[in-house]
Amino acid sequence: LLHYYCPALESKREQFRRYLEEAGVLDSLTSVLVALYEEAEKPNNALDFLKQHLGVAGQESADTVALQQELRDMRQRWELLAEENKGLKNRLQRYEPTQEDGAAE
Repeated sequence: LLHYYCPALESKREQFRRYLEEAGVLDSLTSVLVALYEEAEKPNNALDFLKQHLGVAGQESADTVALQQELRDMRQRWELLAEENKGLKNRLQRYEPTQEDGAAE
């Protein structure tokens, strides 16, 4: 295979390298490869390891999205119940004085 210098090809390579760098691809790949290197027991399938670890930093799974929505819903419900509880305590306070209030009379 004959290797020769082609400025146009070199320019495209450099543009692509900058694109990967700016998008954070190089950092992500480097960190996953370092994690694989540092594994005490190397996995049987290195490609699955890479896919799994890149997936963690990539798109969220449907389960993750669903759990995040459920968490938002539960927080909203908790706030409503806390407000309701506060209102009920205030109403109860009007009809049933606390021991301190009864002892002072």
